[in-house]
Amino acid sequence: MRTVLVLQGPLSPLYRQIADRLEAAGCRVLRVNLNLGDVLHWRRPGGIAFRGRPEAFGDFLAGLIEREQVTDLVLHGDRRIYHRIAGSVARARGVRVIATELGLLRPDWMLIERDGCAMASHFPEDPDTIRAIAAQVPKRDRTVRYPSSFFLVAVPDVIYNLVAVAGRPLFPFFRRHTPDHPVLDYGAWLVRLLGEKKRDARAAALAARLGADIARWHVLALQLDGDFQIRDNSPYAGMVPVMAEVIASFARNAPAGDHLVIKNHPLDNGLLRLGAAAARIAAAHGVADRVHFVDGGGLKPLLAGAAGFVTVNSSAALEALAAGVPVTALAPALYRISGLVFTGPLDAFWAGAPAPDAALLDAFLDSAAATLHVRGSIHSRAGLPAAAAAMAARILADDLNQPGGYVDPPPRLALARRLGIPV
Repeated sequence: MRTVLVLQGPLSPLYRQIADRLEAAGCRVLRVNLNLGDVLHWRRPGGIAFRGRPEAFGDFLAGLIEREQVTDLVLHGDRRIYHRIAGSVARARGVRVIATELGLLRPDWMLIERDGCAMASHFPEDPDTIRAIAAQVPKRDRTVRYPSSFFLVAVPDVIYNLVAVAGRPLFPFFRRHTPDHPVLDYGAWLVRLLGEKKRDARAAALAARLGADIARWHVLALQLDGDFQIRDNSPYAGMVPVMAEVIASFARNAPAGDHLVIKNHPLDNGLLRLGAAAARIAAAHGVADRVHFVDGGGLKPLLAGAAGFVTVNSSAALEALAAGVPVTALAPALYRISGLVFTGPLDAFWAGAPAPDAALLDAFLDSAAATLHVRGSIHSRAGLPAAAAAMAARILADDLNQPGGYVDPPPRLALARRLGIPV
């Protein structure tokens, strides 16, 4: 009998519903709860509380794996503090590690990979291999089956984190994987909401200038400082160092008439005042009149006619690629594939990079959809059980990420090591 141990899942009942399906198929399912929010989301048998310090988690988990004869470990986001420890402990004991994430394809896909995601993904990066996979799998369904609900995005997040804060006496040593305290984060967000209309209006005014007053421009898409894509899957400590590097390179190398549009992440809470930081950096490099910070609106108006798109490793790059905009990624990303993105030095990007190969992009999306993703969404009432059923089936199967979606070693780790990212 397979014994599946699950750790923290996404902020939804997803893992609880997966567990129901695994047990119906004859598996035994256990769960380690790290805070009271985990307990709230689990609400079923098999829950085991860990109340110790993070430094003791490895020994605790090793004992649990051996005592309960665990065969599979399932976790959401393989770079979280406890999950990094758990992955190492499990692999050393021959336990199959399965990582889930929100889908690279949006809005109603979920990611499920053997061993790791993002920088640690085993998905191939060789274009010919990707084309070969695409030739074997069905074309992806592009219709949106499960539209996202803002209620299901925001409310479970707030409830989970506030319950975890309230339950601190029961789990005194729990360490959050997010940098800001939830109360501070939510308070800042309420302040941000008051100014949303003004920010959107300013964004629309700048978008109207693109192609009219501004003939040629590039877009830098910011990510969240607290995102593990930045903290653990990139060489940057946050968005200010990213802006410093990109603006400096732009000032040195971009043609004199070019402009740089910096698009803030829509979920930024405003505490870091990134717009002010961008203005200071641009002034220091003598390009204050050619660098624009956009703190509202959508990405689509900025991409129409853009000369280039710069990101660290954001999934927003797929929107740029679909629009035919040349893309460069500063850190390992699933889509950082020769022919899709510019893989040369950033300084060489500004003068002109080739447009993405549309056929290769289609092959990449088809192959990633078939081997790494399932249809469903934690942000949709109908999409949640669909995701749970499909993910449970993938966990039960012996051919996770096949055909061809798993190669060893993970091909993006070589670049990570060159960039000095701990792997």
